[in-house]
Amino acid sequence: MAVEIRVPTLGESVTEATVGQWFKAVGDAVKADEPICELETDKVTLEVPAPSSGVLVEILAGEDDTVEPDALLGMIDETASAAAGSSSSAKPAADPAPAAAPTAAAASDGPSKPADAPHAPSVQRVAAEGGIDANQISGTGPGGRVTKGDALNALAGKAAAPAAAETAPREAGPREERVKMTRLRQTIARRLKEAQNSAAMLTTFNEVDMGNVMALRNDYKAEFEKKHGVRLGFMSFFVKACVQALKEIPAVNAEIDGNELVYKNYYDIGMAVGTPQGLVVPVVRDTDEKSFAGIEKEIGALGKKARDGKLSMADLQGATFTISNGGVYGSLMSTPILNAPQSGILGLHKIQERPMVVEGEIKIRPMMYLALSYDHRIIDGREAVTFLVRVKENIESPERLLIDL
Repeated sequence: MAVEIRVPTLGESVTEATVGQWFKAVGDAVKADEPICELETDKVTLEVPAPSSGVLVEILAGEDDTVEPDALLGMIDETASAAAGSSSSAKPAADPAPAAAPTAAAASDGPSKPADAPHAPSVQRVAAEGGIDANQISGTGPGGRVTKGDALNALAGKAAAPAAAETAPREAGPREERVKMTRLRQTIARRLKEAQNSAAMLTTFNEVDMGNVMALRNDYKAEFEKKHGVRLGFMSFFVKACVQALKEIPAVNAEIDGNELVYKNYYDIGMAVGTPQGLVVPVVRDTDEKSFAGIEKEIGALGKKARDGKLSMADLQGATFTISNGGVYGSLMSTPILNAPQSGILGLHKIQERPMVVEGEIKIRPMMYLALSYDHRIIDGREAVTFLVRVKENIESPERLLIDL
């Protein structure tokens, strides 16, 4: 009996996807729920599981093809054997691969990827954008194939390693290279421009003394990690500080829907994360109900999923406010762009020691610039400034967060 492989529901507002790679070739045996191919949308990359066990007998959507929800991807014959699965009428797979291994360790015991087998387009794109050789990446996928996660990990390793001095003259070759924009990059470009064009966007600035938070963190970080199994970072303090300020200034947690203002009585905070593929904003849910440890654990888990390219649609939808930390890259000051339809985004920056006047004396203090970009159509200047001042007060006096001031 032939079973259809169809594109699953892609999520809210997602109408199409691109076939990234096939993990199986025509004639390969497959098991039910085993990942059989990969789809790239404008938000996430997701794997399509086999609907049943059998043999892949036909591939109807090749790599880089654009498909819509419920579109037919291929066919599985539940009665065929692997030997009989290949036929002259079957359409050849664009990127054949052996059966998937359950773990990276198990993959090393199976057949290795043929030396002349092409890499998946998603791997080639990551390698091209990061300037790495895909053939030099160790694969952990089925049969030793290089997956997108392998490519992203290799790219992260390259960024962490010190750059070698360039002593040899530049090799002859093309001075330009054209690489097709990924769906994610195209969507980022479109949404950021739409935010600029539609919102009356302004940015207000302030600065915060990080000394008390840094001292509190240093005093308790070892005990905190021992008890909760996660490091105590600065982001949980800023999340809690923002929640307190959002409760006082609800317009910053609202959005415009046509001729109506929608005020949110929940606090789902988006955390902007830079990846080799582009900016993604996974969401920490119900932050007002979570402890510092709960927030840190969720931030860590979402960050790992973002770096591995494993974020789901649910991870990226529904934020009411966003925090973007450009300080991790060394940014001293910037103006973040709104993440529509949200009305506010807080930009964090590098902590830098500066001379400050404290009680009539000049002292060296660890200072950080804060930037709040906001939609002036819904948030007045007084509200924006008050919000940022409340965040500053909560960070400079973190005990306020514990007694809900």
